[in-house]
Amino acid sequence: MEQTILCLNGGSSSLKFAVYRFSDSAEEKIFSGAVEAIGEDSGRAWLRSGDKALQETSGKFSNHTTAVETMFAALQKQGVGRLEAAGHRIVHGGPKFTRPQLIDARLKEALKELIPFAPLHLPSQVAMIEAVGAHFADLPQVACFDTAFHSRMPEVAQRFALPQKLWEQGIRRYGFHGLSYEYVVSKLGPQLGQRAIIAHLGNGASMVALKDALPMDTSMGLTPTGGFMMGTRSGDLDPGVLIQLLKAGYSTDRLEELMDHEAGLLGVSGQTGDMKALLKKSQEDKAAGLAVQMFAYQVRKFIGSYAAVLNGLDTLVFTGGIGERAAEVRANICVGLQHLGIALDTQANRRNAEVISVSGSKCTVRVVQTDEDLMIVRHTREVALSKRA
Repeated sequence: MEQTILCLNGGSSSLKFAVYRFSDSAEEKIFSGAVEAIGEDSGRAWLRSGDKALQETSGKFSNHTTAVETMFAALQKQGVGRLEAAGHRIVHGGPKFTRPQLIDARLKEALKELIPFAPLHLPSQVAMIEAVGAHFADLPQVACFDTAFHSRMPEVAQRFALPQKLWEQGIRRYGFHGLSYEYVVSKLGPQLGQRAIIAHLGNGASMVALKDALPMDTSMGLTPTGGFMMGTRSGDLDPGVLIQLLKAGYSTDRLEELMDHEAGLLGVSGQTGDMKALLKKSQEDKAAGLAVQMFAYQVRKFIGSYAAVLNGLDTLVFTGGIGERAAEVRANICVGLQHLGIALDTQANRRNAEVISVSGSKCTVRVVQTDEDLMIVRHTREVALSKRA
């Protein structure tokens, strides 16, 4: 029996979505699309089937409710009628939600209580849940939490060096990109090895250390701002920097804007947070080159520290947009990691091959194309349809 499941992945100003068809023998993505620049004067909505463009429109999409309505209108034109369930990527599950959950009125209220953990994302994600429910009142919806994967980390890795009462209030290291990591683990299986590091490198970037496929530590913390530098996010800072800026008159809103939208590759280069553009300029533009070097240097440091957590390293995996496609960045990261048994095959690395380390290396270096959407719909199928059985 075929089942059609909708996946929604909402950001602060965008909605990405996909429709999957499941049968006993296959998982097939039949449509993918997005509504972009939500809340701005000139937005864009598009729909594809594989590499084939089906629809594209421009206009103003005032909020995420409008975006969901636009999505359903586009899918209806393609004959998508009956859906078995809808799954949502929820950026933060707080201390309570450590596995996918069927959404009901109680869960929606709990998500609203979690908004202080992710004020840029959770309000729009709750709005999308309500918009889907308004369109299909009886459609089962499932919340898939991006923090859930890391909830099994040891307490020594989850805790900050802060008083016990703050731990009890939920101030801890949660980690993100959990759905991506979960997909990579499921795809590689035994090939992952006992001691592995997965580096999800994109505009947002993080890393996880795994022992026997279980998370031991991760780079992002209470929020997705922590860890190493990213496209526009600062990564970890001396807390004194924030105190100094507060004393200089920065408001909390201004600090958040600086740390999340004006820092990272963009802040150092003074031009862009796009790694592809910076690589093109890096040879003749000193600031662009410095931004690329700093990114590789910081990622390399985290790999070294996580190898210490794991007492060695069997597998290093690159995923995410930069991790999957930027051979030069991968090479720069791996320079100086020979002591961990890492030796890249230059030609394989340039081809973005599945294995980019030389044959016989002590540490196998892999490139894996991640698929968070597929992970979401797998969870949704299991949670929503098992409740029906």
